[in-house]
Amino acid sequence: MLRELDGKTAGTEGGGVDNERASEWLGRYVQAWKTYDRDLIAELFSANAEYRYHPYDDPVQGRDAVVDSWLADADEPNTYEARYEPVAVDGDVVVATGTSSYLDVEGQVERIYHNCFVMRFDATGRCSDFVEWFMERPR
Repeated sequence: MLRELDGKTAGTEGGGVDNERASEWLGRYVQAWKTYDRDLIAELFSANAEYRYHPYDDPVQGRDAVVDSWLADADEPNTYEARYEPVAVDGDVVVATGTSSYLDVEGQVERIYHNCFVMRFDATGRCSDFVEWFMERPR
């Protein structure tokens, strides 16, 4: 059975996404990170989402806990930029890569991180499992 989110097919009953929907979700992820808007963050994740900042972490469990976790460790506004894109989409699983750049007070790039996200989505197009790998680019 197909479901719709904002008038577009989000996935199948088993939770499927395509490249376009994955790209849209990643764009909303960056927007939520830049604004730290509680509602934008919450819209990204399923009610029972599990979120790991590192693959070896115990997961932050549940949408509200994920939102609270993001808000508890917020970056200073206008000190970062990010771009991510899906590199593999298979049913309800998406692998995305990209970079997160942190800026100094003059807006110059201070640090760049290369990121890899492995995500699983539910039938509504919300992320139900998120694991992040990252490493800093050497200077």
